[in-house]
Amino acid sequence: MFTGIINHTGIIDSLDHLGSGARLRLRTSDETPFVRGESVAVNGVCLTVLPQGDGSLLTDVSNETLARTTLGSLTSGAKVNIERAMSLGDRLGGHLVQGHVDCVGALLSMKAEGEFAVYRWSVPQEYAELVVDKGSIAVDGVSLTVVEPDGGSFGAALIPETLRRTNLGEAVAGARVNLELDMIAKYVRSLVAPYLAR
Repeated sequence: MFTGIINHTGIIDSLDHLGSGARLRLRTSDETPFVRGESVAVNGVCLTVLPQGDGSLLTDVSNETLARTTLGSLTSGAKVNIERAMSLGDRLGGHLVQGHVDCVGALLSMKAEGEFAVYRWSVPQEYAELVVDKGSIAVDGVSLTVVEPDGGSFGAALIPETLRRTNLGEAVAGARVNLELDMIAKYVRSLVAPYLAR
């Protein structure tokens, strides 16, 4: 489980495609060594740390994850958001994030407002009802508050700290992002859907 508060960023060294998935290697600014079996979110995708001896972060990525997220399109030198899994007793500064990406969206627009910015992303139609005004959403693993959802897109105001500490500050229009919708909204929809269908 994660919070959507990004600890560090990393730089992709390589993404080597294997028969049944891929192996991702990246460098990170985190000075605390990663432990084999530890869960880590890379651009909002929960992955398991593999043993390595050179200080880099190494993980395997399944074909399912490659198909459902943007990880398969990462290239050497790309900057990614990294969050270590939370521990019981940690502060929950963002919102509950599982690292299970629901869909992929695209950055539609960016508007600077001094040191702040307002971004707008697309969201696939089948997920649009779960994106609610003032609700939470994880964009490439970053916990953001939704503003002005319109059924096919949503906005979010980004503070200077978010622009500095994540890869969103370097985003360009059209960039594809991993979206994880609010977990509570998904459970509520799952529970009430059978009754609404009657």
